[in-house]
Amino acid sequence: MVEDSQDGVISLVNSIFNVEEFTKTEFTLQFKITNSDFQTKFENLARALENMSYVCKVVKKDEDICIEVQKFTIKKPRKWLNATWTPRILFAIVIGFVMIDGHYRTSGTNFIIDIGEPFEMAIVYTLALLGILGTHELGHIIAAKAHKLKTSWPYFIPGLPIVGIPTFGAFIQSKGLTINRNILFDVAIAGPIAGLVIAVIVSLYGAYTAPILDQEIAEGLFAEQVLMEWEQGEPILMTASLAVFGKGGPGHEVIMTPVMFAAWIGFLITFLNLLPAWQLDGGHMARTLLGQKIHRYATYGSMLILVLLNYWLMAILILVMSMKNPSATPLDDISPLTRNRKLAYIGIIVLAILCAPLPSGLFSGILP
Repeated sequence: MVEDSQDGVISLVNSIFNVEEFTKTEFTLQFKITNSDFQTKFENLARALENMSYVCKVVKKDEDICIEVQKFTIKKPRKWLNATWTPRILFAIVIGFVMIDGHYRTSGTNFIIDIGEPFEMAIVYTLALLGILGTHELGHIIAAKAHKLKTSWPYFIPGLPIVGIPTFGAFIQSKGLTINRNILFDVAIAGPIAGLVIAVIVSLYGAYTAPILDQEIAEGLFAEQVLMEWEQGEPILMTASLAVFGKGGPGHEVIMTPVMFAAWIGFLITFLNLLPAWQLDGGHMARTLLGQKIHRYATYGSMLILVLLNYWLMAILILVMSMKNPSATPLDDISPLTRNRKLAYIGIIVLAILCAPLPSGLFSGILP
C-alpha cells in the first residue's frame, strides 16, 4: 500500500467508527470497532473505499467486530463480454429465434384451429416472452440502482427454437461490490417479482384467447397423432388463469397457443430462479437468510426437486456451476437480514410452488 493512501484510509475509518484497536500488516489494515450500529456506517465506508480502489469486509474474531481493508486491482473483464455490441447482438439473435419459434408454433396450431396470421402472432409471442424476461432484468437493474450499484445491460441467452425454447433467459453483471445481506436480497428478489407480474398478465391473456376443442374431435386428432398431451408440467398459476375463464375442465381440450407457451416459459424461468440454489436469484436470497453452509444443502435439495420434476439437465448444470462458484458473499456477512425480508422469503417459497411445472393434464399441444 502507498503510504499516502493508507493515511487517507485510516483517517476515513476513524472519522466513521470508534476504533478501539488498529493493526497494520503488509497487505491489510485491520480496525477493531465497537459493535453498536455498524451496519449503516460500514455501508458508507465500503462505498467510499471502493471509489479509492480499496475493498473492506467485516470479520468477527471471538466477540470482537473488525474491519479489514485491502487494496484491490480491477480485474479486466473479457473483451467480448464487456463490449457494448455484445448484449445488442445477443438481443437481436434472441428476437430472431423467438419470432421463428412463434411463427412455427402458430402455423402448427392453425393446422388444427385458426388462431391468427403466423407473422402477427409471432410478434405478439415475442412481445409477451421478451416482455417477461426484460421486465425481470429491469427489476434487478432498478433495485441495484436504488442501492447505488452499477450493472451491465441485460445479456439475453439464445435458446433452441422449434425443438425446445427459443431463449434460456437473460442475466446482468454487477459492476459494484455487494455490501451486505439486505442489498443482496433486494437485488435478487426484485427480478423474479417484476417478471412474474408480466407472466401472470400474459397467462391471463393467453387463457382468454386459448381455443378449446370438443372432446370427440380431440380424440380423433390424438388417434392421428396430430395432438399430443402436454407433458412438461403446468404451473398452478397457469391452471388458475384458465379457471378464471372456465377452461381446463373435463370434456374439452385446451390448446397450448404461442402466448400460453410464452407464459409457461415465464413461469418456468421464474420457478428456476426462485430455487434456493447456487447463484440463482433464489440462491442469493437463501444465502442471505440461511448462511453459507445451509445454503449448500439447499442447493442439493433444489437439484433433487428438479430431478423429481424430470428436469435433469438443469439439475446437472446447477451441480457443475455450484462446484465452481458456490455462492455470493457480501462484504458484511455478519449483520442479519431484516425481519421484513425474512417474512418476504416465505412469500418467495409460496411463489416458487405456484410457478413450478407440476404434473397435470390440462393442455394439448401440436405434435411437430
